[in-house]
Amino acid sequence: MNKKQKRTRNRILIAIVLFVVAYIIAELMPLATWLGTETAALWAEFALFLIPYLIAGYDVLLRAAKNIGHGQVFDENFLMSVATIGAFALVLFPDSDPHMAEGAAVMLFYQVGELFQSYAVGKSRASIAEMMDIAPDFANVERDGELVQVDPYEVAVGDEIIVKPGERVPIDGIVLAGSSQLDTAALTGESMPREVREGDEIISGCVNLTGLITVRTTKPFGESTVSRILELVENAAEKKARTENFITRFARYYTPAVVGIAVLLAVIPPLLLGQSWSDWVQRGLIFLVVSCPCALVISVPLSFFGGIGGASRLGILVKGSNYLETLAHTETVVFDKTGTLTDGSFNVVAVHAEADIDADRLLSVAAHAEAFSNHPIALSVQKAYAGPIDKQRIADVEEQSGHGVRATVDERVVYVGNDKLMRECGVDYHDCELTGTILHVSLDGAYVGHIVIADVVKPDATAAIEALRAAGVKKTVMLTGDRTDVAAAVADELGLDEFRAQLLPQDKVAEVEKLLGETHAHGTGKGKLAFVGDGINDAPVLTRADIGIAMGAMGSDAAIEAADVVLMDDKPSNIAKAIRIARTTMRIVWQNIVFALGVKLLVLVLAAVGIANMWLAVFADVGVAVIAILNAMRAMNVRNMK
Repeated sequence: MNKKQKRTRNRILIAIVLFVVAYIIAELMPLATWLGTETAALWAEFALFLIPYLIAGYDVLLRAAKNIGHGQVFDENFLMSVATIGAFALVLFPDSDPHMAEGAAVMLFYQVGELFQSYAVGKSRASIAEMMDIAPDFANVERDGELVQVDPYEVAVGDEIIVKPGERVPIDGIVLAGSSQLDTAALTGESMPREVREGDEIISGCVNLTGLITVRTTKPFGESTVSRILELVENAAEKKARTENFITRFARYYTPAVVGIAVLLAVIPPLLLGQSWSDWVQRGLIFLVVSCPCALVISVPLSFFGGIGGASRLGILVKGSNYLETLAHTETVVFDKTGTLTDGSFNVVAVHAEADIDADRLLSVAAHAEAFSNHPIALSVQKAYAGPIDKQRIADVEEQSGHGVRATVDERVVYVGNDKLMRECGVDYHDCELTGTILHVSLDGAYVGHIVIADVVKPDATAAIEALRAAGVKKTVMLTGDRTDVAAAVADELGLDEFRAQLLPQDKVAEVEKLLGETHAHGTGKGKLAFVGDGINDAPVLTRADIGIAMGAMGSDAAIEAADVVLMDDKPSNIAKAIRIARTTMRIVWQNIVFALGVKLLVLVLAAVGIANMWLAVFADVGVAVIAILNAMRAMNVRNMK
């Protein structure tokens, strides 16, 4: 609890103690005998209960008066003030029972409910505040041979900064010197540290755990990952869900309506039918206490806020409760392939040498021929070769675009490339049964074998598709610019429902348009389509889908800008977690709406016909609010999502 909450708690505790004392005196002590008359005893009771009432509720009365002065009449402060003052005012009706105790109790319980709300909001904010703690306070730069701490905004692109062990990386950049382990938990929810060394890209917001590293910045602080994330989190509360907006509009019209009904209930029967004023005024006051919409107004936004806060602890950033609501209705999930379902990096998965050639020899020849190339396929061959590459052995390197490379290695002519290159050279090659990019290798015109290179499926991709089906997703589709056979192999391995291959970026948008039409036309009509991409080349599709989800978006400006949900690591399994969090949140929201309205409607009817008393009214208002708040707090519990 913060200081303000502690002060409120202490004030409520003092008021409760004084209320109990007043109740004991009023019920057990012979006040009428001591004071001489029943009237004097009644006014003494009035004074006794007025003390805890004012201690507990003076701020409510002040807020109500202040809001009336600003033209904001019909709010919960007004309802509480009118109902409780009215309960005390019943002392003016000699034929009525005293209701000062109920009036003081209503205010006390209302303040208890407000304290619960404040605590719940504070706890939800704390989970988001953990995300806000990633903001760095300074950056270390070297000036005149000494390290100086400067404001991160003062560091320009290309400057060198020093990050010591235990410090937070202030700005995105590339490691120039040193090696270390980085704690990325605040960004990704991932507990395992990440190793970095010279040449690795690192992002702001991570904590340097072990070694001193020198970093050359690649972005200004205002555009770095940490700044974008903080901006995203701060703006999330502004984007309200349709359900949340409905509750706000509902309360705007509901509150003055019930005040009007309460006035009519208190005035019409005595005026037109000659009924008892005290009886019907009491019914009107009970009606007012019951009608207060605080359970809805508090618990619905708190549920969304809790869902967003809980998701952020798993490294899932939702830009607003409107996107959380949309995510909950997701029935179709469309994936980009490269970088989303696969690693996006080429790896040698097989080396098939001819009978008279050793596999290591084949890989050595190919790696030397590719030694001067920076193409991803060439780099994957170089990486797969375990031995050192002696560039003195290589001569006459000639790259043939779209075909491969020709080189002289140990004074022997080597061709490494696709089937087109082999045909041009007149080499008798043969295909491979494996799916992937096939690099054929010839040595002095003789075919010596081939190397299979593939973009490897992410370890948890298969489990991610199964988890989506378990979460209620009806269709999974993959879009890719890759060859049909490669796409088919990946789709088959993962168990996807459909795939579309050999697509240009504009083709992906067209395919998503078709799938959107199918999704919206089937089922309940409320089904939504989510597109999941790596956030770099998929901005148009992320924007066009009902909800765009950026995968592995650390450091990607395009992802943070275009997507509605940003997953801070590259695990496809987090998509299902995000959907489950959204659906749990919406379930809690509707539980609170149905429960609050149901109980209130029942007690309102009972109040109107004179069955409900003030104590039942207290439960219908404050009790329902506390139960709804406690239920809303469950949205923050994401431990079972891990």
